[in-house]
Amino acid sequence: MLEKLRSYVLPFAILMGLILHKWCALLSFIVPYFIFIILLLNFVAVDIRKLRFSRLQWWILAFQVVVSILAYYVVNIFVHNQLLAQGILIGILCPVASSVVVIACLLGANRETVTAYTVIGNLAIAIVAPLYFSFIGVHQDMSILSSFWLILKRVGPTIGLPFFVALLLQICLPSVNDFLARYKDWTFYIWAVLLLLTLGQTIDFIFLHGDGNELNILWLGIASIVVCAIQFGVGKWIGSRYDDTMAGGQMLGQKNTAMGIWMANTYLTPLASVFLAFYSVWQNLFNSWQIWRHDHQKTISEPSSAE
Repeated sequence: MLEKLRSYVLPFAILMGLILHKWCALLSFIVPYFIFIILLLNFVAVDIRKLRFSRLQWWILAFQVVVSILAYYVVNIFVHNQLLAQGILIGILCPVASSVVVIACLLGANRETVTAYTVIGNLAIAIVAPLYFSFIGVHQDMSILSSFWLILKRVGPTIGLPFFVALLLQICLPSVNDFLARYKDWTFYIWAVLLLLTLGQTIDFIFLHGDGNELNILWLGIASIVVCAIQFGVGKWIGSRYDDTMAGGQMLGQKNTAMGIWMANTYLTPLASVFLAFYSVWQNLFNSWQIWRHDHQKTISEPSSAE
């Protein structure tokens, strides 16, 4: 029964986020705890000591690092819109979502590939982003080292801590690790609650910054859906070259928008973060459609298999 309802979780979260956006903003302090639980349950489900960084992951990371800065300069030079350029920059550079393993594995991606990129991809962007922000944005006077430490303090507790806890359990307490691994499927429903909270915060953010900026917000919204489609499409294409289409699409397309919004507010023109606020809606609508399509195809194939 729950499997039949899961494709409706995302649109329901968007609807409830719209209705309850003020309450969701007030509850933002519990989001890191949900992320920690999701990552821990995913990390204990794989042998962390066997995780490797593959060519697929290198290509995804290269796209984020190279295309983000190229897109920034192209838009800035030819469109003459600094705000839009910053929005697109952060929309592509933004690290992969902490909960990407939940959706990617549900859609059939390789768990080890996505899990490894969750850690390495976030840490890599934490290194690259300060370099870019040293000559782009409102804090160009901040040292690269200070900027790096500021970002690392945001990434470390939510990504690094569950990784090392899981590693410690696998080495010292394998029975506890195996016990927790039984509950890895619960991550989808924990993620559903997390999604409601983050989308509510996103919608509240758009409401707060909407007055007087309607035209800029419109362009940021249009650009965000284009960039979202490109990233999922390119990611799937790269993934298909390495026999893991879903992993490629999710690793490049599914973003840690909360982290991206924070980086935009801290280093760039704050209104640029609206790009990722819209992106959060588009990526979750697309994920909802992917889940529905995956479950629908599975339902169709089951009678055939029985025959």
